[in-house]
Amino acid sequence: MDVEGGHQPLPDQSGSVHLVANGEIYNHRGIRAELGSERFVTDSDSEAALHALLVDGPAGLTRLRGMFALAFTTDDGEFVAARDAVGVKPLYWVRRDDAVLFASELRAFDEADRPAVESFPPGHCWTPNGGLVRFADAVPAQVRPARRAEEPGVWDDALVKAVREAVVAAVEYRMMSDVGIGVFLSGGLDSAIVAAVAAEYADRHDQPLPTFAVGAAGSSDLAAARVVAEHLGTEHHEIVMTSADAAAALPRAVHATEHYDPSLVRSAVPNLLLAEYASKRVPAVLTGEGADELFAGYEYYHEAPFTDPGALQTELVRTVGELHHLNLQRCDRTTMAFGMEARVPFLDRDLIELALSIPPEHKMVRPGVPEKALLREAFAGWLPEDILWRGKEQFGDGSGASEVLSSLGGGDSTAGSHPVDGVRLRTEEEAEFYALWHQEFEGIDPARTLGRFATT
Repeated sequence: MDVEGGHQPLPDQSGSVHLVANGEIYNHRGIRAELGSERFVTDSDSEAALHALLVDGPAGLTRLRGMFALAFTTDDGEFVAARDAVGVKPLYWVRRDDAVLFASELRAFDEADRPAVESFPPGHCWTPNGGLVRFADAVPAQVRPARRAEEPGVWDDALVKAVREAVVAAVEYRMMSDVGIGVFLSGGLDSAIVAAVAAEYADRHDQPLPTFAVGAAGSSDLAAARVVAEHLGTEHHEIVMTSADAAAALPRAVHATEHYDPSLVRSAVPNLLLAEYASKRVPAVLTGEGADELFAGYEYYHEAPFTDPGALQTELVRTVGELHHLNLQRCDRTTMAFGMEARVPFLDRDLIELALSIPPEHKMVRPGVPEKALLREAFAGWLPEDILWRGKEQFGDGSGASEVLSSLGGGDSTAGSHPVDGVRLRTEEEAEFYALWHQEFEGIDPARTLGRFATT
């Protein structure tokens, strides 16, 4: 918003208060109305965060609806650093005796500081006087534990309507842009729903909607995305990935994502190629991340021990809280590697609260009923039936990336019982990706920066 006027560091009218922020504040217009538009000197959404902090101090962070990592400072020594509740945007820090350092990327830290680099926790802020304080939870406390369903798998029209309206509102919030927006369309259910809502919004506002799909020649994702794009009438773009493309992108994917988890890297390769192409056409895209964690889309959610409703609910809450170390890290880094922003409607705070308040029994598969049946039913009529009820495929599989990458080497054999550099590596493929990671990030401790993935 306000590309011309929103240069950072962003000052207030006096010039004595400044903010740097990465991300988007979707409710910035509401905050302007609450605080008084006369305070504002730009139309940048980030300025809403500046004045919320100026008026309320760190408590002002609770006003913000969006994705962000930010630092706020005044000439008289006040300082606040903060990260959004889900951790959609990255933030790292180092606490030294003489200074506290913050950055959005691991590579920003000097060699001497790298052993102490940590992931800054989502939903927290830090001030010199108050230290580290939580201001928001990824999963609001009131949704835990979910109530039990009287009749598992049987829901009323009101719940279907509530899910649909929450998704529509979340997508429409994220259509905010002065310079255009597109959709990453994998052909799976989640991105297809996002594209359908975005297309309806674009039609109402008489604006184009570019959609972007990537895959190996003949891949199921490319075919499905084409069907969705034709149904919605979007400006569709396809990137056909070859083995040579994948081989060239693999080291870049490890370095861009700052990660070495095999499933994440495999899916990051096509994401990186897609982002490189799309960034030349739009500054921001919507994606379908988060829906599987909210509505139990992954296959393992439907296996023991998660066939118990309570265990399933606990696992869904856990995985939403861990997204910033895995899928969100891939989503953000592959797009921002080319200066393009990825927005994640399914991780809107209201949608998270609604989805995780749904009885977990409603998210369990039953004979003849696939995963995410409630979400599918909520968007009946919005998509072709074969897309609406298409079975779940991992992005790396549906795009053909897993098959293409497997031809380059690696594999799933064990990496051995001896950890490398004290880091536990589960497979030969992971060991190869770790070697690429280590070239760029030597000195970084994965246990401090990659969370549960690196420690279990």
